Amino acid sequence: MDTDLALILGIVLGALSVPSILSAMSETRPPRVSSLLLLAGVSLIAYAVMSRPGGYRLEQIPDVFFSVLGRFV
Repeated sequence: MDTDLALILGIVLGALSVPSILSAMSETRPPRVSSLLLLAGVSLIAYAVMSRPGGYRLEQIPDVFFSVLGRFV
């Protein structure tokens, strides 16, 4: 898997898990699936950062996002 794609998928999964975790906690039920989504997102981000020589800088993330989006559109 391309490290850019892994980074973007990790960010998207992490962002999608936050509202689900908050919803589960407000309804006093355990956030099982949300936690798995967050864990998958963090592990994809960690894989991308460790696999790319030099890692990623914060200002590179928008460029990476649009380059990955451009490949699929």
